[in-house]
Amino acid sequence: MTYRVEYPDITIGDYVFSANKKNVNLQYVYDLLCIPSQYSTGLPPERFPLIIENSICFVVLHHGKQVGFARVITDFTEFASIWDVFIDAAHRRKGLGKSLMKYLLEHPRLKGIFRWFLMTEDMHPLYQKFGFKTEAYNPYVMMKVNTGL
Repeated sequence: MTYRVEYPDITIGDYVFSANKKNVNLQYVYDLLCIPSQYSTGLPPERFPLIIENSICFVVLHHGKQVGFARVITDFTEFASIWDVFIDAAHRRKGLGKSLMKYLLEHPRLKGIFRWFLMTEDMHPLYQKFGFKTEAYNPYVMMKVNTGL
């Protein structure tokens, strides 16, 4: 069973936030996440499009150019996991990360998710603004928030 829910783009200043996968610049995201770097997963390029296809993706555009990204993996009921959140260095410290998280968490298909997860090594203060808390058994990496019953 496939659900299609339209989620409109929003504009904040010169930035557009979109959940339309047509706005994902595959090469830009692959280069950032998979080419050896601090974020590298080592994923082969031929598998990368499947990550996008099987995730709900969110992009930040500045004058039509992608400058931010995040994705969610979910079963649409019990859990959702946030991955690969980033804002391009030249566009940081403008509130875009906070706006991206707000836009992501307000997606209509993600409303009512019981348990949210994310993995991060930094930016804890950003995620804490949305209710995420550090887990005692692994305080530097895993955070979660229970928003359901």
